[in-house]
Amino acid sequence: MDLLSEEEQWERLKAWLRNSGPSVLVLTALILLGWFGWKWWQDRADQQAMAASAVFERFKATLDEGNTKAGFELLETLRSEHPKSAYVSAGDLIAASIYVGNNELDKAIETLQRVATSAKDENLRPIAKLRLARVQAAKGDYDAALATLGTADMGLHEAARLEVRGDVLLAKGDRAAALADYQAARAKLAPPELQEGGLGELLDLKIADLSVTAAAVEAEAPAGATSAPAAGAPAP
Repeated sequence: MDLLSEEEQWERLKAWLRNSGPSVLVLTALILLGWFGWKWWQDRADQQAMAASAVFERFKATLDEGNTKAGFELLETLRSEHPKSAYVSAGDLIAASIYVGNNELDKAIETLQRVATSAKDENLRPIAKLRLARVQAAKGDYDAALATLGTADMGLHEAARLEVRGDVLLAKGDRAAALADYQAARAKLAPPELQEGGLGELLDLKIADLSVTAAAVEAEAPAGATSAPAAGAPAP
């Protein structure tokens, strides 16, 4: 097959540009527009994140200075100006701790419920649920605390969920169920958590306490039964 001359190749190229050139230019423009748009959005997102971080740091610093009122005002500024930032939920967790310290449990519950259900950072949601259940139990609302904890596995937080559930059941008076949850929680722990000072040590103390109590109750039961007077016998 004869090779095309340079002049023929040039003519074909010009014909292709006449026919396809506009669409190529449009496609190129769209690609460039998309790239610059993405770049602008990334830069804007970075600026927003830096601004939110700055407000969050001021919020913490203000609380450290003991000015709770001004600190909470900064948290609301963060919420209004950066509603999609994960710093908002992180600030709410701090605020809830302050409410608990001031015995404002209803405010703590409201704040923790917001984080548990709508935190942008989903890693904060189980943490908020665990804290919420503890506050509900502190108010004596044990059924609400158990409902908050639910029955679904919390993954990395499952041992903590079972421990809190055990605490709620114990406060409610169900010692056998509490012991079972403590034992289940311990079985979920990884080796680092079983070291001295970890959650495993705390669970061991709780399990030992309930186990000793259960054993004492079982030991006393037969003695109590034999010492009871027979039916119809005169009271001493």
